[in-house]
Amino acid sequence: MNNITFAPFARPLYVMLKPVGAVCNLRCNYCYYLEKKDLYPNDMKFTMSEELLERFTEEYINSQTTNEIMFAWHGGEALMRNKSFYVKALELQKKYGRGRQIDNAIQTNGTLLTDDWCKFFKDNNFLVGISIDGPQHCHDVYRKTRDKRPSFFQVMKGLSLLKKHGVEFNIMGVVNDYNVDYPLEFYNFFKSLDCHYIQFAPIVEQVNGELASWSVPSEKWGDFLITIFDEWVKQDVGNYYIQYFDSTLANWVGENPGVCTLAKNCGHAGVMEFNGDVYACDHFVYPEYKIGNIYRQTLTEMMYSDKQINFGNDKYDTLPGQCKDCDFLFACYGECPKNRIIETRTGETGLNYLCKGYHKYFKHVAPYMDFMKNELNNQRPPANIMEAVHNGYFK
Repeated sequence: MNNITFAPFARPLYVMLKPVGAVCNLRCNYCYYLEKKDLYPNDMKFTMSEELLERFTEEYINSQTTNEIMFAWHGGEALMRNKSFYVKALELQKKYGRGRQIDNAIQTNGTLLTDDWCKFFKDNNFLVGISIDGPQHCHDVYRKTRDKRPSFFQVMKGLSLLKKHGVEFNIMGVVNDYNVDYPLEFYNFFKSLDCHYIQFAPIVEQVNGELASWSVPSEKWGDFLITIFDEWVKQDVGNYYIQYFDSTLANWVGENPGVCTLAKNCGHAGVMEFNGDVYACDHFVYPEYKIGNIYRQTLTEMMYSDKQINFGNDKYDTLPGQCKDCDFLFACYGECPKNRIIETRTGETGLNYLCKGYHKYFKHVAPYMDFMKNELNNQRPPANIMEAVHNGYFK
């Protein structure tokens, strides 16, 4: 019997698309995806056909149980596929959508954005996620071109074009061993860009079985979150939306956190490569986590297969005892399984590398989260916390 902790079809089926596979015009040191080319040594084009695009679009729309459908385009670098591909995608969405609301989100490094791309995104209501690792001295440490040149000014030019055309965008900042030491500069830089939706992604990678040098130190990750939180809670609640803080509050009040890393279970967000192969998760594109191919199984069969459900449940079921005894289990759930690479105090395997940092963060924000939870429970805005902080409530 499967330990099914959610009802099948109870939430939207979500599969991210890789229209050009692991192809990118940058060579960021910490990129975990370019190596995925090695999975397909006999198909070096890494290009999704229009036939596959149509097959996916029809099936993806028909598999949804809600009237709102999100298509997510990712890479590599998704803009290395020309605009005509996305024009075709929109035509197919209209063809098979039958009047349902269909939205599109695309993640880009920003260096290939042009007036033409931005006008297209604006005209078709795309949400654009742009990857920036902070101000120039932070961003250019690891985000370089193929010939090892810095990419900051190219990205900023792309961002200015998004603003010029009024394209809705959010920012994803990877936190590494360098920029983790500049939390307020990092945060204030994003605020200076007038970006009100900000995501942080701590980088934890291994190279040949050893922790990569660019991985963020665990306790520094906690300090990074705490420093930004203390700034946010004084003046930015309800104005700037920080994914980690919003997700923490959601877990505090018993709601879905909206980010898989802090959810009890995962496995509801798969990824489809350029040839139709579907994997359990974007961070688990390995042969053992392949759940099928759209030419041989339907998306519903794959995403609700025993293998995928077990993958999702394992996030909680395989936690070590130290996690299950932790006061902040409800807020963390062991974070992403890909980061569970160290041992517990008793030598049990499967502890998250970032555990100390998260524990430090959750302990610090607990009284603030309790306050905001109480405000929500009494149908008052959690932004009231800013006045409480100003009045010395937490001293």
